[in-house]
Amino acid sequence: MASGTDIKAATETYNSFIKATVWGTAVVLVIVVLVVGLIAS
Repeated sequence: MASGTDIKAATETYNSFIKATVWGTAVVLVIVVLVVGLIAS
């Protein structure tokens, strides 16, 4: 387990990871929609 002083750093790292994951998922969804649209047309 992280010590008390490391909790803040660990929380910031976790929050950054979650933000990157959310943005990455959104970008992939947009790309998938565009590709499916191109294939369907």
